[in-house]
Amino acid sequence: MNKTFLASNTYLEKKWYLIDADGQPLGRVASEIAKILMGKHKVDFHPASDIGDYVIVINAKNVTLSGNKEFDKTYFAHSGRPGGSRIETVQSLRARIPERIIEKAVKGMLPKTSLGRTVFRRLKVFKDTNHLHTAQKPQLFTI
Repeated sequence: MNKTFLASNTYLEKKWYLIDADGQPLGRVASEIAKILMGKHKVDFHPASDIGDYVIVINAKNVTLSGNKEFDKTYFAHSGRPGGSRIETVQSLRARIPERIIEKAVKGMLPKTSLGRTVFRRLKVFKDTNHLHTAQKPQLFTI
């Protein structure tokens, strides 16, 4: 008799991957990160199960954008108060918090559910080559 099997957190061990974003296009890096976080690279993938791995991204400040997006692409935020809108370009966000560019791109590619929020917590982004997760022995993931 065949039985249905869904992978769970107790069954799978989560791996750690290291991605170097130096000189890589933002969209390609973000889509690969989203695949790893969701677990789409595994054979046991199921959209409702949390089987993804951890991802460490280094050199976030050196990610590239094509065309004139560095100056034209904007990020919009609103505080909810009258006159509380804030618009920021990629150039100013890169000068202030370069990690946020990759975080926003990846978060937009994840599901907008509680599973997506849980998966997003496994993303660790650093602006340069120094990161805090050497003890986890991450595997280098080439894009």
